[in-house]
Amino acid sequence: QVQLVESGGGLAQPGGSLTLSCAASGFTFSNYAMSWARQTPGKGLEWVSSVHSDGSNTYYADSVKGRFTISRDNAKNTVFLQMNSLQPEDTGLYYCQKGTTALGYEREYDYWGQGTQVTVSS
Repeated sequence: QVQLVESGGGLAQPGGSLTLSCAASGFTFSNYAMSWARQTPGKGLEWVSSVHSDGSNTYYADSVKGRFTISRDNAKNTVFLQMNSLQPEDTGLYYCQKGTTALGYEREYDYWGQGTQVTVSS
């Protein structure tokens, strides 16, 4: 009964911002690392960011470092991705992922959400 439901995608102009949310249920959220990945037309599936189970350690792909921020609210079973300085190459379908362990650097996932579309265009 694990569920991951993404929201917050939409259309943004280059240089703009969006915040994605992922509402999780069906497991002990605070025990697991969480992650965001994206499916883009040019590069395919790309890992974007992950966060340790307690939120103390975060990790980013080089392509988004300095622009995106991952965070989580364990009391609300929600993980966020704040996306700033958006560029056209950020366009894609963004997925929320549940890790198999508490460690954000172990990029192994057993559940994915349905995805939310992000489009960056002028």
